[in-house]
Amino acid sequence: MKTRRLVLGPFNRVEGDLEVQLEVADGRVTQARVNAPMFRGFELMLVGREPMDALTIVPRICGICTVSQSVAAARALANACGVVMPPNGMLATNLMLACENLADHLTHFYLFFMPDFTGKAYHGRAWQAQTQQRFAALAGSPTGGGIHSRQALAARARWFELIGTLGGKWPHTGAILPGGSARAIEAAERVRLLARVREMRAFLEQTLFGTPLEEVAALDSLAALQGWRSRAAGSDLALFLDIADDTGLARLGIGPGRYLSYGAYAQADGGHALAHGVWDAARQQVRPLDTQHITEDPRHAWYAEDASASALHPMLGRTLPQADKTGAYSWNKAPRLAGQVLETGAIARQLVDGQPLIRAAVLAHGGCVSTRVLARLLEIARIVPLMEQWLLALQPHAPFYETHALPDQAQGIGLTEAARGALGHWLRIDKGRLSHYQIVAPTSWNFSPRDAAGTPGALEAALVGAPLDCTVDNAAGNTSVAVQHIVRSFDPCMVCTVH
Repeated sequence: MKTRRLVLGPFNRVEGDLEVQLEVADGRVTQARVNAPMFRGFELMLVGREPMDALTIVPRICGICTVSQSVAAARALANACGVVMPPNGMLATNLMLACENLADHLTHFYLFFMPDFTGKAYHGRAWQAQTQQRFAALAGSPTGGGIHSRQALAARARWFELIGTLGGKWPHTGAILPGGSARAIEAAERVRLLARVREMRAFLEQTLFGTPLEEVAALDSLAALQGWRSRAAGSDLALFLDIADDTGLARLGIGPGRYLSYGAYAQADGGHALAHGVWDAARQQVRPLDTQHITEDPRHAWYAEDASASALHPMLGRTLPQADKTGAYSWNKAPRLAGQVLETGAIARQLVDGQPLIRAAVLAHGGCVSTRVLARLLEIARIVPLMEQWLLALQPHAPFYETHALPDQAQGIGLTEAARGALGHWLRIDKGRLSHYQIVAPTSWNFSPRDAAGTPGALEAALVGAPLDCTVDNAAGNTSVAVQHIVRSFDPCMVCTVH
């Protein structure tokens, strides 16, 4: 077989730079290397600063995952000083985080993922005219296509009024603190917030799902999904399922089979609304998560390696750029858990939490393009009703914030779930200043390069076997539609990857 090498990128509709190097033989990918080519050095900026400065700096890592970064930093500082949020502070933080995460899922589906099915590569398919009408990118007039995408954008804009009220602004709210929320919510404001949530519920039930959210959230098997599909004909999710069947999305982009969740939406009892742990698809079981086994391996990244060990725990890790390093091809380190490659994101949260439909879909098809998208949409249906409950649980005259003082010497870890998955911050304070700060973002896990053992990251492995028999134009030329679907199913945020 004749082998050729392709370099694809940048991928449009992805925040930050992304380049994918492929080796191809006989029309299929045989090897892939994922390159995050932009370095910014936020971890270095934080060293030497006042610890609370992190709450202003880390949200600027990204304009999409800004609340997630704030929550991780606040939790790391809270862990360092031992403060515990009052229930109102926890609820307000959960509401802001859920608002951002669900907006991200909506944006991914309507603006990043589905427009790929409106292009010439799928001309003549039975569903394409309808897809063009609903999801065409940047179509001009209201009758020119992209109708549902525009409706989703309008719903998203109204949705962010939640964070405007709860946090003062979005992005980069300053309301999320180690001791809770700086913004107390009054009874009248809670009524307005409930109205925003119910507006979003109406859009989702009328357009995305075509049935009540609770009916979608309760789906527990592939047979139940097929029954629902006939009842929800005409909905955007039903159309996606038709497209997935016709294009074979269940055969594309199979992940590593191990899935990581830090647990989403903290609860007063110390647990999470969505459980934490590691789902092992081969054993069909949840394993406990020991964060002491997390390492970052810089062997194939443009960073200097420690003389004692290639891979270090984030509390010991370093960020020392070495741009001329031999054998490196990315600014992203390779996160591993006990040396293993893991996938993270909505699919991981649903598997770890035991959602039966997603477990059945992954058992039947693996962690593939279609199951990743389905997990994101199902998560929307599960979380919106929880947000209604959290709003009703707010006590307007009870405290939202607990005062605290940071010690001169301490260390802390802050874990949360961003839309794309597991996000962790590790910090140390010495003599009242930050002496160490390391961040492992969700896309750092999913888009990691090879480690010292030569094991490819989750996306690199998922791309192997992808066909290149059909191409579509993008900003840089041509790329395979299969490769494009696989990359987009992981929903990359490259500026978070190389913070």
